[in-house]
Amino acid sequence: MKKTALLMVLFVALGTLVSKAQNKFSSWPALGEFHKVMSETFHPSEKGDLKPVKERSAELAEKAAKLNSSMIPSEFNKPAVKKAVKLLAAESLDLDKLIRKKGTDEQIKKSLVALHDRFHEIVGLCKDEGHEKH
Repeated sequence: MKKTALLMVLFVALGTLVSKAQNKFSSWPALGEFHKVMSETFHPSEKGDLKPVKERSAELAEKAAKLNSSMIPSEFNKPAVKKAVKLLAAESLDLDKLIRKKGTDEQIKKSLVALHDRFHEIVGLCKDEGHEKH
């Protein structure tokens, strides 16, 4: 009985976390679009496969530019988010230029990891906006 109750609590908690993450992307579609391309290019690179990012760096830069020009939902609209999104757009463009200029795999990995970190910075800045922690 206790195990069942514990599993139910864990299931509800996990569902809540997933729902909050999806809410960011549903309230800010451009963030979700960037995330889709980032996920499809970054995760293969963790296994040494840079082909996806090399083939889609222009798309990544385009999605970042679209994110930068999109309307930020009011709950996330603050200077730190705006600054991070602007940096994401510039860094995405830099990655695309690096790939077009035939940068080394090591340079590409370093740039992609930094871009991925920047994306997570934005997601973190959007976390729990409008809710003070007590």
